Amino acid sequence: QVQLVESGGGLVQPGGSLRLSCAASGRTFSNYAMGWFRQAPGKEREFVAAINWSGVNTYYADSLKGRFTISRDNAKNTLYLQMNSLKAEDTAVYYCARRRLSQATVVPAHYDYWGQGTQVIVSS
Repeated sequence: QVQLVESGGGLVQPGGSLRLSCAASGRTFSNYAMGWFRQAPGKEREFVAAINWSGVNTYYADSLKGRFTISRDNAKNTLYLQMNSLKAEDTAVYYCARRRLSQATVVPAHYDYWGQGTQVIVSS
């Protein structure tokens, strides 16, 4: 049974930073690609960032490059998302997800397991 538990969300002022974490249990974490997605109220779930099994290859939504950084610690079975220079439009529920394969993609439907999400609110 795969479980993904996100943490680290909260209320932050514009320009601030947050680091999200996703703790994974179940089958060997290091074998699989992971991703972060987000969903704002009234909008579809969108791709944020993804990382392959080893952490060597990373992918980002074009609009987020330079502000967000995805990383993973396979020894700790944990995925991270460092978010800097946050804007009001970054407000959303952030989800981590895992594929059954080692290579990452940007398509939500390619991910098989999802966490419950963590709320991020960027507001003054």
